[in-house]
Amino acid sequence: MNEYKALDRKILISILDELQYRYNEFKSRQLKLDMSRGKPCPEQLDLSMDILKKTAYLSADGTDCRNYGLPDGLPEAKKLFSELLDVKEEEIIINGNSSLNLMHDLIARALLVGVNGIDRPWRNNGSPAIKFLCPSPGYDRHFAICELFGIDMITIDMNNDGPDMDTIEKFVSSDELIKGIWCVPSFSNPDGINYSDETVMRLAGMKTKAADFRIFWDNAYAFHHFTERPSGVMNILNACKKTGYPDRAFIFCSTSKMTFAGAGVSMVASSESNIKYLKKMIIIQTIGPDKLNQLRHVSFFKNVEGIHAHMAKHASILKPKFDKVISILEKELGGKGLASWIKPEGGYFISLNVMDNCARKIVDMAREAGVIFTKAGATFPYGRDPRDRNIRIAPTYPPIDELTEAIELLCICVQIACINSIIEG
Repeated sequence: MNEYKALDRKILISILDELQYRYNEFKSRQLKLDMSRGKPCPEQLDLSMDILKKTAYLSADGTDCRNYGLPDGLPEAKKLFSELLDVKEEEIIINGNSSLNLMHDLIARALLVGVNGIDRPWRNNGSPAIKFLCPSPGYDRHFAICELFGIDMITIDMNNDGPDMDTIEKFVSSDELIKGIWCVPSFSNPDGINYSDETVMRLAGMKTKAADFRIFWDNAYAFHHFTERPSGVMNILNACKKTGYPDRAFIFCSTSKMTFAGAGVSMVASSESNIKYLKKMIIIQTIGPDKLNQLRHVSFFKNVEGIHAHMAKHASILKPKFDKVISILEKELGGKGLASWIKPEGGYFISLNVMDNCARKIVDMAREAGVIFTKAGATFPYGRDPRDRNIRIAPTYPPIDELTEAIELLCICVQIACINSIIEG
């Protein structure tokens, strides 16, 4: 099909009339579908129900997990998840159900008391606001943490192999107020991009004006792949060691989308020195995490191969949903020059880029017809997409029949908004 921009105005108006009829038909269905978040569906949660049958409370070394203690996590949990993340047991802390909680607290501590090896907090009284680099489109909850703490955010464009490293290196080499960067290196939220080895090495070895610059490496989707198990993204801790900056990176991960979103376990991995420093802080914050839940997870997974086998079951549920979305996008929008997308091989999202200045209109139209998508702009700092073009699709939660309706409606909205934009010139 010819791109719509090349079509005669009368033809476009005729197509628009047909699309408007289809849109009104969807409105008449009075749909109530919410696709605003990337939540596990009930079928995914059901995969882990056996975890609730694990009633043991003594760890392998005889520790009573019902009691206080082990603020850095159960030894067998540290062993299991250090193997999963390819780090040493001395380089990991196992905590509660939320890795976002760990990120929030780590930044709060850095603002108040600083980071390991630096005897000053990120924020001093009267000092200018610190800054974070934010590869975008990215994860809105990362950006929300920065907004909460008054951290200035700098948008960094995403390329097919990760964030724009030329721009990043230019910024960090000249501005001491830039203290960190958010990274979702595997099946990034929402683009589904994997960072290349070159990108990882450049992040690990770049020269920064701030001695206390840190990389926040959110491995939320590293094990959520739909194909045969890929080789994965290069280990950022090993890269930092090789380049002479062993304390630069913090890796975050959790089982929130592996077992139960509200009752998983989370972890942070970093250099031994950083972990020792964090443990001193955590001991003041808590006498001990939920070790019973950690023990249940270890008993349920048993080993790393058990985790991979479990994730293959997730893939069998999710892949058909992602395939359905891609097939509808190709059928409805392919070859029309109105939108583009990446077919991800894992993760939780599909990123749809439409014509400039159309995303908000499209999301509002879908909401009016009964389908809620992630708010347009949410994938950028301060909720402002400079081109107003990115829409995050979260296919995981709805059943496939509802998902089909939602994406068909979305494609109608995309065409109506974009054709109107073309006609208006």
